[in-house]
Amino acid sequence: MAIATNLGFPRIGAHRELKRAIEKFWSGKIEGAELLEVCRELRAANWKLQQAAGIEHIPSNDFSMYDQVLDTSAMVGAVPKRYQWSGETVDSSTYFAMARGGKGGKSVAASTEGVSALEMTKWFDTNYHYLVPEFEAHQEFKLSSTKPVDEYLEAKALGIETRPVLLGPVSFLLLGKTWEEQIDPLSLLDRLLPVYEEVLSQLKEAGAEWVQIDEPCLVLDLTEAQRKAFQQTYDRLCKIAGGLKIALATYFGHLRDNLKTAVSLPVAALHIDLVRAPEQLDEVLDQLPAETLLSIGVIDGRNIWKNDFEKSLFLIEKTINRIGSERTLIGPSCSLLHSPVDLDNETDLDVEIKQWLAYAKQKLQEIGVLTQCVNQGNESVANALAENHAAMEARRTSPKVHRQDVKERCASVTESILKRQSPYVDRYKKQVKTLGLPLFPTTTIGSFPQTNEIRKARAAHKKGELSDADYEEFLKTCIARDIKYQEEAGLDVLVHGEAERNDMVEYFGEQLEGFLATQNGWVQSYGSRCVKPPIIFGDICRKGPMTIKWSQYAQSCTNKLMKGMLTGPVTILQWSFVRDDQPRSETCQQIGLAIRDEVQGLEASGIRIIQIDEPAVREGLPLRRTDWDAYLKWAVDCFRLASAGVRDETQIHTHMCYSEFNDIIEAIAALDADVISIETSRSNMELLDAFVQYKYPNEIGPGVYDIHSPRVPTVKWMEDLLEKALDVLEPQQIWVNPDCGLKTRKWEEVEPSLKNMVEAAKSLREKVATAH
Repeated sequence: MAIATNLGFPRIGAHRELKRAIEKFWSGKIEGAELLEVCRELRAANWKLQQAAGIEHIPSNDFSMYDQVLDTSAMVGAVPKRYQWSGETVDSSTYFAMARGGKGGKSVAASTEGVSALEMTKWFDTNYHYLVPEFEAHQEFKLSSTKPVDEYLEAKALGIETRPVLLGPVSFLLLGKTWEEQIDPLSLLDRLLPVYEEVLSQLKEAGAEWVQIDEPCLVLDLTEAQRKAFQQTYDRLCKIAGGLKIALATYFGHLRDNLKTAVSLPVAALHIDLVRAPEQLDEVLDQLPAETLLSIGVIDGRNIWKNDFEKSLFLIEKTINRIGSERTLIGPSCSLLHSPVDLDNETDLDVEIKQWLAYAKQKLQEIGVLTQCVNQGNESVANALAENHAAMEARRTSPKVHRQDVKERCASVTESILKRQSPYVDRYKKQVKTLGLPLFPTTTIGSFPQTNEIRKARAAHKKGELSDADYEEFLKTCIARDIKYQEEAGLDVLVHGEAERNDMVEYFGEQLEGFLATQNGWVQSYGSRCVKPPIIFGDICRKGPMTIKWSQYAQSCTNKLMKGMLTGPVTILQWSFVRDDQPRSETCQQIGLAIRDEVQGLEASGIRIIQIDEPAVREGLPLRRTDWDAYLKWAVDCFRLASAGVRDETQIHTHMCYSEFNDIIEAIAALDADVISIETSRSNMELLDAFVQYKYPNEIGPGVYDIHSPRVPTVKWMEDLLEKALDVLEPQQIWVNPDCGLKTRKWEEVEPSLKNMVEAAKSLREKVATAH
């Protein structure tokens, strides 16, 4: 009999219970015991839900209070010295200090005390952020958390047998970095493996039959030395595991040249992603050892579309015909962490489109149906198969999906409209003259704190309790207040604060044809931060002006320069649930044309600086270098399509955050934005290393303020970062700004931080003036 399996389940709760509990804990409203009780309830609910859906291999230890990579750092005692850890069990204060900086645990708002957080970056090519492990040359590891065993036993006490999940030791090291000395992280492998051996021994003693070890780095470009590290690691771990069976999970891509390594590892089961790379199945089946089970990921763990049972059954039956049902596991492509929790909570969706969707709970049911189908025959699930076929056909033929006018406009795009009127060197001279900005101009990335007052007003307006006119007056009050603060703080280029926006992508999705907004399609972005990606179901065009009214009003409140704030086409694409029935490049081009219309409208309304945020350009990069050029070509073209239709005097900004950009610096330059702003404070200006070799010609705002931490940076801290920037950039290139938008922060943190930032810029101006 084939086995229904799952790799992981969303941890946030159907109603974001985890987010609310953790934030209450941070603010001191609840104690640790209450937080832990909420976590226990969520885990129990998740396990029971999976059990009810017929999942036999139910994951445990997939739950986290912040991030699974941070959990692994805590498990192996990889705690940097600055956290002054006792060396025993990693407690919540140390854990949250690593995640958020400051003192950790309870709120450290408006405090300069404490230390910086771990660097944060994207988990492969998803919009989930993980905390980057930090290592040193003499790194020692020790078992410092019993979480995997504790949660296994917790489920067992409920009568549920689970398969504990661990991030594999090789991927853990490859995802980390060293600061003080540049060493190969894999040189630490021999010191790390005894901790994993201890965890496996404890799980075996606790009665676990299976353990899932995730090694997602097996879908990346690897060296021979790295492949050898996988072989050495699993030769060793499988010996210590004894009767404990290891299921090795790969996902997000094709194994390609790592396939030989993956199938040679002495594990009991291998998981492959057949959503991202269905073409790898034949090659895996050809090389899979006779005794190894194969877990096939046929349900998309990263999108919201209902599974096409006909296509999945073809792959499942091919597998069973080759290796037998007893060696076949049926599951999602990856953890369902990246899916919303439950479609049943969507009570206001378009009825037709809702029939095309599946969230995490429904994906479990799909796994159950497919498994039952191959184990018991089509008749056992005849109704489910018929309903699925009808949904697939309805989506393919729906007039809501296709628009001829959009397709014709896309077909008319030429290379000429992707270029600005003049090269940057000529635009720069005109912009210096017309904008009149000082050296080291200061600005923010766009958003200001989304206070409880703003959220309550938005909710009241949605419910009809606050009239359109009253809501508009409220928003104008927020904008005027934000502008007044920025003027008092001394910022040079202002923003309107984005009080009207629920999210930088969802806001635009609500105003574009071809998008669908949800009520409860929440997914975790990082820590307690959840986002609600809109769904792209059809061809895209702009309904009408989206931001112009608010930018015009904001400009009317000040004599200073006001930035128009937009989200770029690649980021809107990446941070939405995207159509799977056409190439992503085509969808992105449609978005690019819609944003182009808005950019030209902003310029016509008198806005002279327009920021088009593209934090997801790096995130969307294919995992294999051989695939980069094709992606970067259409990604850059779509940004230029959105931005290039303005006069030379109009300054185009773009913003990128929390990704490794050094390896695509030439593509970033090809965007031809007048100013880019990037995250650099958490990485201690490490991202500027790219500019040592590549002489970036345009202007850059290296972030000097980590907005994902409640810690208030000092003037000196920011001055020191700017001094590092001056080592590789010219003074006239440098802007001064935070790492990212300030939406998630509190005013008592923001006000002193931005004032310190302005003071740092003034100090640098004086130093440069004195030097000359």
